[in-house]
Amino acid sequence: MNIHEYQGKQVLKQYGVAVPNGKVAYTVEEAVEAAKSLNSQVTVVKAQIHAGGRGKAGGVKVAKNLDEVRAYAEEILGKVLVTHQTGPEGKQVKRLLIEEGCDIRKEYYVGVVVDRATGCVVMMGSEEGGTEIEEVAAATPEKIFKEVVDPAVGLQVFQARRLAYAINIPKELVNKAAQFMMALYTAFVDKDCSIAEINPLVVTGDGNVMALDAKLNFDSNALFRHKDIQELRDLDEEDEKEIEASKYDLSYVALDGNIGCMVNGAGLAMATMDIIKHYGGDPANFLDVGGGATTEKVTEAFKIILSDKQVKGIFVNIFGGIMRCDVIAEGVVEAAKQLGLTRPLVVRLEGTNVDLGKKILAESGLNIVPADSMADGAQKIVSLVK
Repeated sequence: MNIHEYQGKQVLKQYGVAVPNGKVAYTVEEAVEAAKSLNSQVTVVKAQIHAGGRGKAGGVKVAKNLDEVRAYAEEILGKVLVTHQTGPEGKQVKRLLIEEGCDIRKEYYVGVVVDRATGCVVMMGSEEGGTEIEEVAAATPEKIFKEVVDPAVGLQVFQARRLAYAINIPKELVNKAAQFMMALYTAFVDKDCSIAEINPLVVTGDGNVMALDAKLNFDSNALFRHKDIQELRDLDEEDEKEIEASKYDLSYVALDGNIGCMVNGAGLAMATMDIIKHYGGDPANFLDVGGGATTEKVTEAFKIILSDKQVKGIFVNIFGGIMRCDVIAEGVVEAAKQLGLTRPLVVRLEGTNVDLGKKILAESGLNIVPADSMADGAQKIVSLVK
């Protein structure tokens, strides 16, 4: 789960991470009032969407007076920002962060992630702040420094200091930077984050070390422990189909293709998308119905797939281990009847109760194309869609 920058800063502030003073605004008038209350010589007007690259897309402006705050707020609110993370469709700006300006002396990057290679949390740092870390990694990988954290003891002060020295934090501010990093790590662990990225971290003319931007993502599997984080969810920033899928405990991710996929098991779902691509098709989604799906769950999964107007055909690929093929078949037939299915549907069933499942499909009276294997099914749905 993602949250907005201003929300991330509110969370970090609870742990002692220094952030500029700021207020959220949903209207132009609220933006002006927020700027008045901050009483800063320079005010930053920032679009709040769940995507990076907002500055390059015109979503971050520096205002020198209230008239400029009003003008920038009018310009950005309601605007569709297109960045490298939004895709070509972009995202509409519905809220702003109005923030006091600060005297930036130098920009840095600090991020905390879970490193699958080591199985540990890793804190990364770079003196190339304000730049996408992927660009730094590609152009100057030697400028990225890492500290692997032992989960038994957590991030140690000497590691934070070593990282601060490595990224050339001014010597007189190394201790402040280390405190900042320790607080960031504590927030990451306490709130079950999957990423905590500060880009840029800045040192200011008056000797402060603070987060000028903040990106926090959370492990969805741990949200039951954090009601306060759940309340920060902004449904306007999420795909409607993905929201609906989450209500039925379905793992769904929308993609750009035209072949809807319904599969049980994440590995099989990935393989199904690969084989569709292999035969010249484009998957419209990743959808894992899980091992214990009911007829109702399968029916809802079908409805979600069909709500995507780009979908021209559907491929159901089920291997019944825990999942029973007859349950899948009943769900497919029920959904097809409810929705008056007119788009091509190819079904490949294998495993528990497979013969009963195939019988249910064959006797349904519906135009369902059976497949003998995953490859056979992929070829058939690609052919039918084309």
